[in-house]
Formats: sequence, structure tokens, C-alpha cells
Amino acid sequence: MLQSMRKHARFFYVLFFIVILSFVFWGIGTVDQDKGSFVAEIGNIKISQEEYWRSYERMREFYREMNKGQFTEEMEKKMKLKESLLNAMVEDKVLLIAAQRLGVAVSEKELKDAITTDPQFMRDGIFRQDVYFRALQLMRMTPEIYETKLKQQLTALKMKRLIWTTVDTASNDALASALAKNDQAALEQLLFSKRNMAVKSYVESLKNSMKVKINKDLIS
Repeated sequence: MLQSMRKHARFFYVLFFIVILSFVFWGIGTVDQDKGSFVAEIGNIKISQEEYWRSYERMREFYREMNKGQFTEEMEKKMKLKESLLNAMVEDKVLLIAAQRLGVAVSEKELKDAITTDPQFMRDGIFRQDVYFRALQLMRMTPEIYETKLKQQLTALKMKRLIWTTVDTASNDALASALAKNDQAALEQLLFSKRNMAVKSYVESLKNSMKVKINKDLIS
């Protein structure tokens, strides 16, 4: 089973974003709570326990489905799922703040395209507004809240794509070798790794200029 997960590792980053995008809407903002109830604080953005644990349950469900129900606690521990999820959520918040500083934004057209091409709002390959509104009702969300959250996630993704463009592939011998051999799987894996490292490096450098507090005791 772990071998199967390694085989699909190069797709993890994209899948991770898709999953976060699907469950982040369960954490509809934050309200005034006891300070200890926040798993993380990034500047003036907070991640509540409720938002984190809802996200965690959705992530576990994703891996159970991917592994046909055979996702054990041992596998979860080896993946460090709790820590990885928290890091990903913090990363997106940092990227959102960075986007605001740099003036990177998602246009109304980009937002509309993301909604109207989302398979969960389609029937027979066509976007249906009634399906869209019904889905949001089931999520107990208004279109305004949903679209605000979606816009934030798309902004974080846009920042990641900008960072990916800075990855220098020409100077990497392993990438050059994969290209020469036309090894698509190896190429995708190497690109994934370099892009992931570039994003993490960028985020870590930004954290130094931000007030970041993380309470890992709340996810133990």
C-alpha cells in the first residue's frame, strides 16, 4: 500500500491543494474565542481548532478512499499527516498575505471560470446554477462566503505558480538526464520536488517577517 502511495507521490502537491480547496470551506472564518483555541496565528489570520480538525477528517477520508479503505494509523503516522496538514494550511495563509503585499489577485473572470468548470457543479458536462446553489446550501454557506474562500485559495495557488516559474531546470543534471531519456515519470517527480522546495523556501523566508504562532499541542 505504501508502495502505491509512493508511486503517486509526484501528484501529491496538486492533490493536496484540491483537497484543501474542497474542505477549507467547512471552517467559515473565525470568531472571538479563547486564545488557546487557535492552532495557528499568521499575522492577523487565525486557524481555529474547529477548522483544523474538520480539515483533518476530510484529509483522512481522502486517503481512505484513495487506498480503498486500507489507511491505517501506522501509515498516517509515517506520513506525519497531522503536521503536514497544519504546515500546508499555514503555508497557504502565508502565501495569501504575500499576495496581498505584492498586489497578486484573482480576477472576477478567473473566479467565475473556476466555479463554472468545477465538476461538482456540473450535470452532463454543463454548469448548472441550481446545482451550485444547492451544493452551497448543503455546505451551509452563502455564495458570498464560498466565493471569498475560493478566491483566497486561488490566490494562494497563483502565488505558488509564480514561485514555480523561478525554478531553474536547466542547471539540474537529474532533470537533464530525465529529459534526454524522455522519462516522463522521473521528470514529473523531479519537477514536483524542486517546485515544492521552492515554495517551502519562499514561505520560510517570509515567516521571518511575519508574526507566526503555532500551537502543536492542540493537534497532538
